[in-house]
Amino acid sequence: MKTLKTILVYFSLLILSTLPAFGNELKSIGKFKNWESFTYDDSKGKICFAQTIPLKRDPKNFLREPSRLFVTFRKAEKIKNEISITSGHEYRSSSVKAKSGKNEFAFFSQGDFAWLLDNEEEYNLIKTMKKASKLAVTAAAKNGSQTKDLYSMMGFTKAYNTARKSCA
Repeated sequence: MKTLKTILVYFSLLILSTLPAFGNELKSIGKFKNWESFTYDDSKGKICFAQTIPLKRDPKNFLREPSRLFVTFRKAEKIKNEISITSGHEYRSSSVKAKSGKNEFAFFSQGDFAWLLDNEEEYNLIKTMKKASKLAVTAAAKNGSQTKDLYSMMGFTKAYNTARKSCA
């Protein structure tokens, strides 16, 4: 039994000692209420983003991966304000919409991610997100199921500004 414990401890230490070798670690640069900002380095350079998870996901009995809402900056690629969403399932084409108050935004999707079509729409949604308290994202899954994720915008402006400045 002692030998098994020794082997498990050794194996755990071996795994932990190799983690820093992967480099490119995701680093939190600030938590702001329901939002958090991160940086990451990949082969093309530094990536900065703000992200949040939904407060509520419906339907509750629909099995899916985690949902996330992102605003990303990729300095080397000159990408700013890229808004993307994943609702944890493959989307049916042209089914993803984000809504806050009277403002509604249609996304295009590929697989389990969705994006806005142009920079002007991204700017308008960011402006809406800065003023809003909540944002609802609705979508249809490939199998026809309808999903709705409700995101809090509390902390968005600070998380957005932190990510933007980190990749300026």
